[in-house]
Amino acid sequence: MSIDRRPLEPARLAQAKRAFTTRRVALDQARLLLTGGTRPMAGDLVLCRVVEPGQHKNLQLASGRPSTLFPGDELLLAAGNRYAPDQFEAYLPVGIGPCHLVAAGGLCGRVESRCERMGEPTRLEALGLVADGSGRPLNLADFRIHPPRALRRIPTIAVLGTSMNAGKTTAAAHLVRGLVLSGVAVGAAKVTGTGAPGDRALMVDAGATAALDFGDVGHASTFLLDGPALEETFTTLLDALVAAGAEVAVLEVADGLYQRETAMLAASKTFAERVDTVLFAAGDAMGAATGVRELEALGLPVAAVTGLLTRSPLARREAARATARPVLGRQELARPGILERLLSGPALLESAA
Repeated sequence: MSIDRRPLEPARLAQAKRAFTTRRVALDQARLLLTGGTRPMAGDLVLCRVVEPGQHKNLQLASGRPSTLFPGDELLLAAGNRYAPDQFEAYLPVGIGPCHLVAAGGLCGRVESRCERMGEPTRLEALGLVADGSGRPLNLADFRIHPPRALRRIPTIAVLGTSMNAGKTTAAAHLVRGLVLSGVAVGAAKVTGTGAPGDRALMVDAGATAALDFGDVGHASTFLLDGPALEETFTTLLDALVAAGAEVAVLEVADGLYQRETAMLAASKTFAERVDTVLFAAGDAMGAATGVRELEALGLPVAAVTGLLTRSPLARREAARATARPVLGRQELARPGILERLLSGPALLESAA
């Protein structure tokens, strides 16, 4: 089937609801809408129409504001894959036509499976790929950042966990707060995951000098990226934080250690070379113990355990015994002087908790 090229009027684009994932795209380059025999690639800009709102009844706009969806709304989204055990497993649309809104941050795909607690996905109709005047689809990667290679090394703390919703983002934000109260400029970045504004906004609210995510490197989602792409995303974000003047970096790696991309990045030589210490988030002591063992086997230094388990005094004590690591909740992470304690090792952390 041949590809049909239709003019795309600026007024139509201006009226469409623009998703957070597309925030870096220069829409003044948009000239055509490609339909017919074309298939979206990861990161391509797709114009979609809402057929029936489902699980996601709001779209997070480029501004970060949630916008209620109505049937007939036209949306500017990014095509992508999604891995979210608590939500959807989704893959690229097979072509122009029916698809789903698979993440509120603005990802369109086709849902393959869903968690039982999730409703049916919001149904969309992909109307076409947004392209420039030559007919080349606009892709998020065309508008990514290109920071200079960092010439200095800054202390870098990575936050990993057992799964999504283990408490990684909350821990990272409170760690940022503690570092800011210690008098250092903090750069924060989410290295992997699915594009959404909330995590970045939380880091800014905590006082981060710069807050970035993989979307700034041209990815609406990091699911199914290969090893070199993951490492390049990691190093680019860290270089960008250094260029922005950060004196210490806090990096969150999404999902859990058994998720493909998280496992690949954690096992990489590049990650080990540039990460000074790790906070591990878990919901229970067994998950914490398993995670610490996995990270130790990779040669990564785990300074402390954190996450949802810190809400329970009993779970804290179980985790401390099982991991031989201090267990730090939000209040402990947000204290001034946390950087020195984290980099000095578990013994000093324990004595200062």
